[in-house]
Amino acid sequence: MARRQRQFNVFSLSFLDIMSCGFGAVILFFMIISAQIAVETQDTVREDSAEIERLEARVASSDRHLQRLRDALAGAIEQRAGSRAEAEELSAAVEDARARMSEQERTEIERREELQRLQAELRELQEEAQRLAEEAMTREEAGRQIRALQGDGDRAYLTGMRMGGDRVLILVDVSTSMLDETLVNVIRRRNMPFERKVASRKWQRVLATIDWITAQIPPTSQFQVYLFNDEVRPLIEGTEGTWLSASDAAGRLDEAMTKARELDPGGGSSLHAAFGVIRDLSPRADNVYLITDSLPTVGDSPPTRSLISGRERVRLFELAVRTLPTNVPLNIILFPLEGDPRAAPAYWDLTLRTGGTFLSPTEDWP
Repeated sequence: MARRQRQFNVFSLSFLDIMSCGFGAVILFFMIISAQIAVETQDTVREDSAEIERLEARVASSDRHLQRLRDALAGAIEQRAGSRAEAEELSAAVEDARARMSEQERTEIERREELQRLQAELRELQEEAQRLAEEAMTREEAGRQIRALQGDGDRAYLTGMRMGGDRVLILVDVSTSMLDETLVNVIRRRNMPFERKVASRKWQRVLATIDWITAQIPPTSQFQVYLFNDEVRPLIEGTEGTWLSASDAAGRLDEAMTKARELDPGGGSSLHAAFGVIRDLSPRADNVYLITDSLPTVGDSPPTRSLISGRERVRLFELAVRTLPTNVPLNIILFPLEGDPRAAPAYWDLTLRTGGTFLSPTEDWP
């Protein structure tokens, strides 16, 4: 009997087992890979979430910083607007001040020109009055003088001032400024030796004026001469607060004038001190002569600083005038000082208010 040949089948049980195992291995490998991918994906998601949170925090911080910058910018814009408005106000104020200053300068120039014109007219009137008085002066009137006076003919006779009175008071400014007409020369002369200092033409004219006025006092009158700078004192020593008889004091007055030529001008000028003599003398003077050159530099107390402005000098003058007693005519002889243009109109107005006369003499007087 012949052997039955066995046929080969590729889909046998062993082949299927092998294929199933392979397929299972593939599935297992796929599952392992999928699990690993899931783990890595979760880690990546967590890292991305953390990064997103950090970025969101930075964005929030940037937003807050941006808001602060916006607020600061708004404040700066507002401040700049305020500064610009303030600058415009200041500019307007400066322009206004410049306009007022220009107006004041024009007014001051006009006042100076008017003052010069008035002074020129005043000098012309004084010269005319002097000429007429010289013509009217007689030898008999000259003989009634209590003291002899040397001079150039009749040129020394003062006109326009009432030389009479029962009690005649003469106040003489002996401050430093009486040494010269200009401030520069005043400063130069105050540092010179005594002989050169008192040789100043202005000071010599002041002494000659004192000499002349005292020679015109009527013999029946009483008189007193006081010198003032920071303080006040009588020309004749030991006569404080008393009146002197013109007929009896001629010799003492000659001696006092000799001492006056030895005076050393210095210090400031206090009208408070000078006017205090008018108040304190009893009985009061009925005719006062004030010889000065400028507005006061000292008040009723010592100054606190060395420099004083023109406005402060006017204030000191007005304060001193308030202390003057009433019904006393004040005659003023002014030797003008450079740099004090307000002195002449101020003293001129004072003589009008008190019923006195004002004189700014020429250089050849007395």
